[in-house]
Amino acid sequence: MELNSLIKSTTHPSWHSLLINAANKLDKEYIEFIENGNYLPTNNRLFNAFRDIPKSSVKYILFGQDPYPREQSAIGVAFIDGSVENIFTDSGLSKEVNRATSLRNFIKMALVASNRLKGNNTTKDALKNLKKDDLIDSIYQLKSNFEKSGVLLLNASLIYTEKKSSSYHAKKWQPFIKELLDNLNSDIELILFGNFAKDIKKKLNPKQKTIELEHPYNISFITNPKALKLFGDMNLLFPHYCMI
Repeated sequence: MELNSLIKSTTHPSWHSLLINAANKLDKEYIEFIENGNYLPTNNRLFNAFRDIPKSSVKYILFGQDPYPREQSAIGVAFIDGSVENIFTDSGLSKEVNRATSLRNFIKMALVASNRLKGNNTTKDALKNLKKDDLIDSIYQLKSNFEKSGVLLLNASLIYTEKKSSSYHAKKWQPFIKELLDNLNSDIELILFGNFAKDIKKKLNPKQKTIELEHPYNISFITNPKALKLFGDMNLLFPHYCMI
């Protein structure tokens, strides 16, 4: 699909003008590659991060690395794994969550932040005995709670083809990201996960507010005080919570 048409048909109207301008900063050959569609995410989900959250609601941009390397998982939204149906089971975390290391560590961090896991105890027994009847259980509820808290879930690279090409795609998306950030409210804070996202900082206005964290793939993320404070205040695992 032609890139401007894709933006208009799949994103919230408040983003259209800015996203079209940002997409026009991509080089012509790369635009042709995108329009040919041989990458993840499939099914015109490339700009899904901008589909449901209005531009005026954004307080944070969470930058991940790049899309999940699996078709069902990659839905165009950073950190939200489309292959996950339920977050929890009677025995703890679902198999799908346990297979996704970063998501698993993020959920554990959120449980510690909400005091559902005491003393940073994230063992299987602690998860099995977890009180969860008042917690969300859908990955899309988690996405919604992020967005209700003003978090835009965006990858540093919007495309995945193969692991060895990740750096290439991240570089190609830099003009898009720069145009996006240059034209958003300067009070927006950037949540930077991992090395690809931190590379963005090198090209930012020095006054841009950032929160830098290790990628949730690292087990240290579960007890990182900055992560516990930031995401704990959002109450992401509780339904119908809204900060905006």
